[in-house]
Amino acid sequence: MVATTKAPTLASPTTGADGGWDADPLTEGELRIRLYSEWVLSGGARSAAEISHRLSSAPRPSQISFDSSKLEVWDSVLINFLTKVEAAAEHGIAVDPSGLPGGVQRLVALARAVPERQGARQTQQRPDLLTRVGSSSISFLAMSADLITFLGEALIGIGRILVGRARLRHSDLMIAIEDCGPNALPIVALISFLVGLILAFVGAIQLEQFGPAIFVANLVGIAMAREMGAMMTAILMSGRTGAPFAANLGTMQVSDEVSALQTLGIPPMEFLVLPRIVALSLMMPLLTVFANIVGMLGGLLIGTLMLDITPIAYYNQTIGAVGIDDWAVGLVKAVLFGAVVALVGCWRGMRCQRSAAAVGAAATSAVVLCIVLIILIVAIATVICTTLKI
Repeated sequence: MVATTKAPTLASPTTGADGGWDADPLTEGELRIRLYSEWVLSGGARSAAEISHRLSSAPRPSQISFDSSKLEVWDSVLINFLTKVEAAAEHGIAVDPSGLPGGVQRLVALARAVPERQGARQTQQRPDLLTRVGSSSISFLAMSADLITFLGEALIGIGRILVGRARLRHSDLMIAIEDCGPNALPIVALISFLVGLILAFVGAIQLEQFGPAIFVANLVGIAMAREMGAMMTAILMSGRTGAPFAANLGTMQVSDEVSALQTLGIPPMEFLVLPRIVALSLMMPLLTVFANIVGMLGGLLIGTLMLDITPIAYYNQTIGAVGIDDWAVGLVKAVLFGAVVALVGCWRGMRCQRSAAAVGAAATSAVVLCIVLIILIVAIATVICTTLKI
């Protein structure tokens, strides 16, 4: 008789009173897994990593069997462990479940009988750079096309207003005008005053080195009239008014109010969007004029306190420096900014998905897109004014 040498035992790190397993490779190519003690949820999950390593290393066994004579109590922890063992033994290795308790065999067979749903497992693979760039480009083009379509619908609605055929309530228009105009004066006044004060302070420090400190009035007046007044007001209104437009219309989408208007034959564009666009487009020039005046008063404060310029001298210098063309450039920008803020806010709200998170995303994206478009318009207007020497 030839003596056989038993292969070394592969032991689980989870042993003892808390329950565990060990595996004995047999000479016939069989790997026997002995289960003992308690396999319950309170004892924690059991890892099958060592089994997977043993099955993938040479010599590979041809069969797996079980010995559960010392198994005491068990629950889903054991079923989970056996499922992982079977998954690791998929490549040509037979699994003999006869050594398991009858209840365990039935549950394992039931788990094996239900196939994994296609696509249920989430993959963590990140697309490559070219795929991400392509997807972003396609999304940007689709978004741009949708915005242009929405702009066309708004222009058609404005045309219907001019010929008196639009279906909108004057009360809604007045409420929107009140919200976009008088209610926005305090925050516009505060920011414009601070902007004018900062411009005058920076200019005063530089001009004092050369003597003609009176020209700080030119700096503040022209900057506020041409650029800062309209731009800062538009940025304020994108957060104060554009985001609420998106949130309000997005909430109406979630609660199916927009669908209800369509069912009743009322165009949402004319009933919901046009009053907001018209109101903000009308109020932005007035808010810009107010912002310009308040900003110049901030410059007057610095000129009076730091540079010892009399209010009359500062006023005369401002009147002489700021011409009608400066005011016209700022007001044209203000009208464009108001239309852009209202259009983008309403567009993001009307295209909102039907969830609470989508409403917040619509408001955030409206503010970001408004600011980007405002800066883009400022850059284009600066190039045009420089080219035409306006």
